[in-house]
Amino acid sequence: MQQNVHAVAPPSAVSRGIVLAVLAAAGFSAKAIFIKLAYQYQVDPLTLLTLRMLFALPFFLLMVLTPGALRAARSYSLRTWLALVLLGGCGYYLSSLFDFLGLQYISSALERLVLYLYPTFVLLLAVLCFGRRIGRREWLALALCYGGIGLAVAHDLRHAFSGDAIWLGVAWVLASAVSYAVYLTGAGELVKRIGSVRMAAWGCLFSTAGIAIHFLVTRDPQALLQPWPVYGYGLAMAVISTVLPVVWMNIAMTHIGASRMAMVSTLGPAITLVLGWLVLGDAMSGWQIAGALLVVGGVIMVNQRK
Repeated sequence: MQQNVHAVAPPSAVSRGIVLAVLAAAGFSAKAIFIKLAYQYQVDPLTLLTLRMLFALPFFLLMVLTPGALRAARSYSLRTWLALVLLGGCGYYLSSLFDFLGLQYISSALERLVLYLYPTFVLLLAVLCFGRRIGRREWLALALCYGGIGLAVAHDLRHAFSGDAIWLGVAWVLASAVSYAVYLTGAGELVKRIGSVRMAAWGCLFSTAGIAIHFLVTRDPQALLQPWPVYGYGLAMAVISTVLPVVWMNIAMTHIGASRMAMVSTLGPAITLVLGWLVLGDAMSGWQIAGALLVVGGVIMVNQRK
């Protein structure tokens, strides 16, 4: 039924959906740029992540404190709340923390490409957990994705000081992608019951609590006293790369559907590549561009599987 609605959507609605999808992809892609800019002020990853989530907290509270959201929350079972806590911790707390750690060592473009492997991990989890068989087309998609990552890593190795640091950064971001894939694998039924926006809001609230506890246990609260630009980048991540993209993405899906949304999101690595070149002065090579094309092509094939 939903696909039929999307099929007959007026051109104006489709255009609006595509614009919002592009904005969402750009917002998510800008996160790595803001992190890299903040790291110039010697802020550690956990402190920066804590600032980001604290700045985003009021927006997510607004999403779950509406009368409709509160009525819905009263009907959630204990199992639903436990799932929200676990999935929020995996999909937002661990995934974000691992990503911030990895960006200490690798370029923003390589980070986005490695993180963008999460659909392949969703596929592999389906094989391991649900006995799904991988077809020839999907093997080709996996080969394209990981071949592309190999080219992107080669680019960073040529333009970085420490190869060991690059492999450590890739490992952290791979862990982030796996954590997010676990979240997506477990979130399917929950999204159908409570909706993607409310699930994202509750997940972010629980992950913010986890991040705050982690910070208080391992850091002096005075670590939150940072130069003003760090606060600016933290706020930009909260609004431009967290809250607004979630809203834009969900509105876009109502206009163009999930499949088109997934196609538009493939612009993400290219946007990060260009932003890294323009804003951070990152080197750009043919190897990196070729790697990005291979990864994007492989992800498109995974997303189009029957």
